[in-house]
Amino acid sequence: MWILIAGLVVFFGIHCVRLVAPQFRAQQLANNAGAWKGIYSLVSFVGLALIVWGWWVFRGEAPQVYDPPSWGRHAAMLLVLLAFILVASANMPAGRIKAWVQHPFLTGIFLWSLGHLLANGDLASVLLFGTFLVYCVVDRIAVALRPEPGPVFVSGRSDLIAIVSGVVLYAIFVFWLHGLLFGVSPLS
Repeated sequence: MWILIAGLVVFFGIHCVRLVAPQFRAQQLANNAGAWKGIYSLVSFVGLALIVWGWWVFRGEAPQVYDPPSWGRHAAMLLVLLAFILVASANMPAGRIKAWVQHPFLTGIFLWSLGHLLANGDLASVLLFGTFLVYCVVDRIAVALRPEPGPVFVSGRSDLIAIVSGVVLYAIFVFWLHGLLFGVSPLS
């Protein structure tokens, strides 16, 4: 459990710099943007590696915190599909999805977290997905308070590409990768 918690602290610690110390972050970017982005990426990667390792080790012995609802797995399948589409749209020129949602990556991770919390009630999953969900809520509030304009619609083609690529990646993940990487098939 402590490896998972350490990973969450490292990963979200670096991600919260913009929230708790925006001037420090701005100064680092002004001084040497490449170095800051390199450090940010390295710390994020170390945190993510610890999260995966910690979850993998702790998952088998994690106590059950709550019993997920019987419909939770079905809801998770839909929410994670939407998450894949939103994350795909975040990395494209603004289509209607990106212009409407404003922050599709953050919203996608929120839906992914919520879906997994509806399908899993063990402590390892609650720590992992609960932390991601709380971070998404806090970061979304922080983003709303910053005076930055949202994305402006560019092309509907981006939406089509996001939907198709999101659905294809989702199918690959559901039918093959999730079981291979995490030892659990969402279909079983």
